[in-house]
This record gives sequence, structure tokens and C-alpha cells, in this order.
Amino acid sequence: MDTQALLLGVGIGLGMALLLLVGMAVSRAGSWGGAMWGLTAAGRANRDPALKANIDAALGTATPVAPTGPAAPPKPSGEPLRLLAVLQAEARLVDFLMEDLSGASDQQIGMGVREVQKKAAATLKKHVTFEPVMGGTEGDRVTVAKGFDPSAVRLTGNVTGEAPFSGELQHGGWRVKQYTLPAVADGQDPMVIQPAEVQI
Repeated sequence: MDTQALLLGVGIGLGMALLLLVGMAVSRAGSWGGAMWGLTAAGRANRDPALKANIDAALGTATPVAPTGPAAPPKPSGEPLRLLAVLQAEARLVDFLMEDLSGASDQQIGMGVREVQKKAAATLKKHVTFEPVMGGTEGDRVTVAKGFDPSAVRLTGNVTGEAPFSGELQHGGWRVKQYTLPAVADGQDPMVIQPAEVQI
């Protein structure tokens, strides 16, 4: 067998293989146009990761994404602590409440309570405006009207039937009419009621 015949056989074999591959591509695509479209899309997908991801998703060949763990719980807001921080700064309320008083005499505790109560009351009056939920004096006979707000009036004792109710005022309640508290500075941790103090 001469070299020319060998090269001819190899060329015919490669040509047949190429025709077979083209035929399989056309058969899979459904038409010659579909095969050409697929080649064009494949070429563009190799250059465009977003297009490739869309094609993979449509064909169901996308790499499965490993499931992520449960989301971390949201960080609690420090907003409710602002008044506590003010009471600590101006009346040392947290210091007083967290102090171990087991070794203190009643007289010492009484003196401490008087001072803290005085400063805490002044702080509340400075920053918060209160009004009673119900007017009157404890012990007065009052009427709770139909449609009352259960978050503002709590009924105790033998409660039967429907409002209106008549009873004895045990506590007039408190409602905040308005309040003004200093804003937390940018970058300040709102969970810090009072920073540690270090003298250098």
C-alpha cells in the first residue's frame, strides 16, 4: 500500500466521521438551523458567564448550590435601652440595682434609695412626659366603658359578662405622652449602657 492510498483512506475516514458528527448534531437539534443556533449559543456562553448560567439552568445542567446554614438571628435593637442609659448616666440606677446590698443596713439602703429615687425621678421628668391612663384617686369607683383598650385597662377580680364594668380603681396607670432622648452617636454600640472608665 503506497502513501497516497493511505492518506486517501485517512481522509475518507475523517470525512465520514465529520459527516457522522454533523448528522448527529442536526438530528439532536432537529434541523440544520437548530444545530447552527446551538453552536452559536455555545460560543457566546463560553464568553458570557451569565448566559452560560441561564442556559445551564434551562437545561437542568447547573451545578447544584450547596445549601447554606440557617440565617443568623437578627441583632437586637438597642433602642429600648436608651432610657436605661440615661437613667444610669444621670441617676446611677443600674449601679444601684446591680449592687449587692446583702451586707448593708436598712439605714444605709434607705439613704441610697432616697438619693437614687430623687435623681431618677428628675431624669424621667426631664425626658419623659407621663399622663394617667385613668383619672381619679386609687379607691374611687370608676366605669370601664364598652370597647375599652385591654392594653390600657386590665380588669381583675370576678370579671363576667360584657362592658361597661363598674369597679374600684386600684391604679390609674401610666401612659407616655411624649419623650425626648439623646440620639446614639454614630459608631457607638447601643448595647453599652455606660462605658468602662479607665484613669491613666
